[in-house]
Amino acid sequence: VQLQASGGGHVQAGGSLRLSCAASGRTFSSYVMGWFRQAPGKEREWVSCINMNGDETRYTGSVKGRFTVSRDNAKSTVYLQMNGLRPEDTAIYYCAAAPATMCLKSQRSYDYWGQGTLVTVSS
Repeated sequence: VQLQASGGGHVQAGGSLRLSCAASGRTFSSYVMGWFRQAPGKEREWVSCINMNGDETRYTGSVKGRFTVSRDNAKSTVYLQMNGLRPEDTAIYYCAAAPATMCLKSQRSYDYWGQGTLVTVSS
């Protein structure tokens, strides 16, 4: 499956962005989808995931209550709505797909990765 992330940009602290990740190729609804991010000088970390039909979502603690992951299987797209953005959210955000049935945090579980979209939050 091929993944194309978009929606990144430069916002002020407290602002919002919605990232999208469009999939093509294999059946999108068969994959758990995850969002990861890599801040400058840091390792890539897991942010959120959503299971195949969207009824299970999980978030890392630092974004819980501010970010919302969703998916539209008819459009083969997963979204990450980011509200209340903080400077520490600045990173390249990646979407990824895993052939699984449950939400996953481990990067090793994801077989397919998008190219990343840059989010910059200024104070």
